Amino acid sequence: MALRVLQGKIEGILTVSETIFDKILAGEIPCDRVYEDAHVLAFLDIFPLSRGHTLVIPKERAATLDALSDEAAAALGRVLPRICRAVQRVSGVREYNVLQNNGRGAHQAVFHVHFHVIPKPDEHTGLMLEWPSGRLEPAEARPLAEALRAALRELDPTS
Repeated sequence: MALRVLQGKIEGILTVSETIFDKILAGEIPCDRVYEDAHVLAFLDIFPLSRGHTLVIPKERAATLDALSDEAAAALGRVLPRICRAVQRVSGVREYNVLQNNGRGAHQAVFHVHFHVIPKPDEHTGLMLEWPSGRLEPAEARPLAEALRAALRELDPTS
C-alpha cells in the first residue's frame, strides 16, 4: 500500500503488512522519542490534538489489543501511568484521555496497537467525542456478565 500524505506530513511506501510504526521502530522514520525500553516506545504524535499528545506502542507487532501477548500488554500497563504523569507535568494539564482503537470500524488508522495520551486543557482542545450511552438492564446484565466470565475461563483456564 502506498502512503502519500500531502502538505509535508509523511511520504513513503509501506508494504501491506508494514505500518508507519514498524518504520519508526526500525529507525527508518524519525520520531521525537519520549520513552523507550525493551518492549515499549513512546513518542510525540506529529498530528497532536493538544500539546503533549503522546503515542505509546509495543515493540511487538500486533494490529489489535486482543492479538497482543500478555507480556507486551503488561509492559504497556507498567509504562502508561508514567507517561501520563509526565504528560501532565509538562503540559500543565491535569485532565487527559487515554485512547486505544481496535479495527477500522472503531476508527483505527494505523494497524499496530497504540495508545494516545491526549491532554485535555479545555473544552475546545484535545479529544472531542460524543458518548451516546444506553442503559444496561439487570435482566440483560447478569447473563452478559456470566457469558463474559465463561469466555474468560475458556481463554485462560488459570483465571
